[in-house]
Amino acid sequence: MKRLKSQRGAALLETAITIPLILLVSVSIFEFGRAYQTWQVLTNAAREGARIAILAGVSDTQVTAAVRNYMTGGSLPNAATASISVVRNVPFTGTNTASSVTVSYPFQFMVLNPVVRLVQAGSTTGQGTTTMTAVATMRNE
Repeated sequence: MKRLKSQRGAALLETAITIPLILLVSVSIFEFGRAYQTWQVLTNAAREGARIAILAGVSDTQVTAAVRNYMTGGSLPNAATASISVVRNVPFTGTNTASSVTVSYPFQFMVLNPVVRLVQAGSTTGQGTTTMTAVATMRNE
């Protein structure tokens, strides 16, 4: 079969266009998977802190230490930079009170931040960290 002169290099051009798009989609899947895993660890750490906070005789320092230990066990780097807030005696249903634990953690995308800066030069989206926050509230015993 003869190829037309106008079709020479068409496959190379199509490959040059599609491979970066496929790579971007693949990397995005991995990055958002890592972000979701981080959010799950934060949520579970907040729950663990709330479970401990509802017990009598437990200090806020012990709750904070338990949350940081859970985050370290969940392989979150820089668990020490997380902001942990413990609020006790929050009004709950009826005459009950609750304890609430809020965990805020700075998360940074590894690959997508530079990609955003390449696509949009003046963007502030790809330059900093995203703060993930998880809150857990449990009724006091």
